[in-house]
Amino acid sequence: MHASSTALPAATAGERYRVIFAGICALILTVGLARFAYTPLLPIMRGEAGLSDLAGGWLATFNYAGYITGAIAAATISDLGRKFVLYRWGLVVAVASTAAMGLTQDLNLWVALRFVSGLSSTAGLLIASGLVLNWLIRHGHKPELGLHFAGIGLGIVVSGLAVAAMVGHLAWDGQWIGLGILGVLFFLPAWLWLPAPAAVHAQGARALPPPPSRRWMQLFIAAYFCAGFGYVISATFIIAIVEKLPLLAGKGGWVWVIVGLAAAPSCFLWDRISSAWGQIPALLLAYGLQIVSILLPALSDGTGANLASAVLYGGTFVGIVSLTLSIIGRCFPANPAKAMARLTLSYGVAQIVAPAMAGYIATATGSYQGALFVAAAVMLAGMAFLLAVGRQESRQQQHPPR
Repeated sequence: MHASSTALPAATAGERYRVIFAGICALILTVGLARFAYTPLLPIMRGEAGLSDLAGGWLATFNYAGYITGAIAAATISDLGRKFVLYRWGLVVAVASTAAMGLTQDLNLWVALRFVSGLSSTAGLLIASGLVLNWLIRHGHKPELGLHFAGIGLGIVVSGLAVAAMVGHLAWDGQWIGLGILGVLFFLPAWLWLPAPAAVHAQGARALPPPPSRRWMQLFIAAYFCAGFGYVISATFIIAIVEKLPLLAGKGGWVWVIVGLAAAPSCFLWDRISSAWGQIPALLLAYGLQIVSILLPALSDGTGANLASAVLYGGTFVGIVSLTLSIIGRCFPANPAKAMARLTLSYGVAQIVAPAMAGYIATATGSYQGALFVAAAVMLAGMAFLLAVGRQESRQQQHPPR
C-alpha cells in the first residue's frame, strides 16, 4: 500500500490544513482584494472620482498586463526557492498597492498601481497554487487543489462584503485604504504558514502520468485563452452592468458577493463532476454554463436574469481555473507552478485584450452588450478546442508513447 493511502498522524493532517489555509489567505489577499475589489469599486470610482468607461477599461487591462508579466516571470524561473521569495514579495505588494489606490487621483499612478497589483496576484493564483501542490505531493497527499481554489470565491465574498459595508460611510478613496488595512489580516497567515518548498521525490513523480503531447498542450492552451477572454469581461464589468438596472442600482457590491458565494463551493462540485464524467467533459459543461452566464445580461435587463448570470458566472469560472490548473499541475509534479504559469500566459493575454476591447465598445455604443456577444462567441470557440483536446487524448490512449 502506498504511503498516501495510510492514515496520517494528527499533526500531519493539521499541518496540511494550515498549509492550505495559508494558500487560501494568499488568494483572498492577492486576488480577492488586490485584484477583484476593483470590480465593485469601478462604478463608485466612475461616480465619485470621475473615472470614464474608457479609462476604467484601460485600468483593468493594465491590471491584467501586470498579471501576465508575473506569469512570464513564474514560467521562466525554475528554482522553487526564488519562487518562494517572489511569493512573499507578492503578498507585500498586494497590501501596499491596494491601499495606495486611495492616496492619489492621478490616472497614471492608478495605472501603475493596478499593474503592480496584477503582478502580485500571480503570487496567490500561480505561485501559491504550485507551492501548495508541491507540498501536498511531497507529503503523500492527493494532488488536488479544489480546497485551495475556494480562496478565489472567498476573496470575492470578502471584497464584495467590505465594499458593501463601506458604501455610505467612506468615499471611494477611504474604501481603497480600508481594503488595504483589511488585507493585513490575510497577509499574516499567508506569510507565516506556507513553508519553504523542497524538491519532489522521484518516487512521487513516477506515480503520475507521463507529460501530455505537444499537440495536446497547444489545443489546451488555446481553449484556456478562450476561457480567459470570457471570464474577464464578466469579472471586470458585471457590477457596472447591473448597477444600470433600476432595481439593482447601488447594490453592485452585493451582486459581487453573490458571485463569490457561488464560486467558493464550486471547486468541490467541479471536482466531483470531473471524477464522475472525466476532466474534459466537466470543462465542456463549465464552458457551456459560462456562455449562458455571459449571454443572460446581454439578452435581458431583468433583475432575475442578471442575478442568475451572477450565480452561473461565479459557479463556473473558478471551476474552470481549478480543473485546468490541477490537470496541468499533476502532469508536472516537480515544478507545478512553472507549468501552470506557461498555460496561464494564454489566459493572461486574453485578459489584456478583452477589457480594452470592451471599453471601446461601451464607449462607442453606450452599452456592454456587444462585448458580451463577442465574449460568448470566443467561449464557444473554446469548447471546440476542448473537443479537439478530447480527441487528442483518445488518440494518445490508443497509441501511448513508448
